[in-house]
Amino acid sequence: MAAALNKLFTQLGALGIGVAVVGSVVNTALYNVDGGHRAVIFDRLSGVKTYVMGEGTHFLIPWVQRPIIFDCRSRPRNVPVVTGSKDLQNVNITLRVLFRPMAPELPKVYMSLGEDYDERVLPSITSEVLKAVVAQFDAGELITQREIVSQRVQEELTERARQFGIILDDISLTHLSFGREFTEAVEMKQVAQQEAERARFLVEKAEHVKSAAITTAEGDSIAAKLLSSAFNKAGEGLVELRKLEAAEDIAFQMSRSRNVSYLPPGQQTLLSLPQM
Repeated sequence: MAAALNKLFTQLGALGIGVAVVGSVVNTALYNVDGGHRAVIFDRLSGVKTYVMGEGTHFLIPWVQRPIIFDCRSRPRNVPVVTGSKDLQNVNITLRVLFRPMAPELPKVYMSLGEDYDERVLPSITSEVLKAVVAQFDAGELITQREIVSQRVQEELTERARQFGIILDDISLTHLSFGREFTEAVEMKQVAQQEAERARFLVEKAEHVKSAAITTAEGDSIAAKLLSSAFNKAGEGLVELRKLEAAEDIAFQMSRSRNVSYLPPGQQTLLSLPQM
């Protein structure tokens, strides 16, 4: 009985080992491709396969084949470039691109560039295209015609990246600045324009003051002529009228004061003093 049990346990142990080995082999023969990814198969015997594996679980030959997973979703990348404009001004540009690989071209991309294809391609072609486009514009045109510059960069860079199996979904100029000398020249120009505007304002103000003084002088001259004519016609009557008007105005102002009182003619001023 004991011999039979030992034999049974030995068979079960061997079966367990066999199941474990089979499970390990099956596990190494399976691989998953997540959503938005693609796989390229490298075969130790025949090299990189020409087909691309899509999303899901797939089989391969263990220890002979190996999957290389690529992310085919759009990813951002900022590429800074220092270049020169048409008028020889230093320009600092940062270009932001959204890129992804062409899924059917992944075997060629892996064989020619490797998994870090974006590190090898994007900085070089971006610098090449930006320098070629920016050299066609002056520094001032880069500011005023920024949309045109961005459009040309997008057209040429998209075509250039396609040659390497890369799709550019979006391209935008996120930063554009110039050298210190050009920036100082622009600031000095702005200051000179402000000073010119201030000088023009002062000249216009002086002209207005001059016109007002001339108008006032002409008005005084006309008023003097009218007064002279009135004196000639009315004699002393106009003077007496002005005296009456002045007296009326003085009386009105004094009547509003509490410290002023009116006495009839001949009345003594100090009424409240006792007689001596």
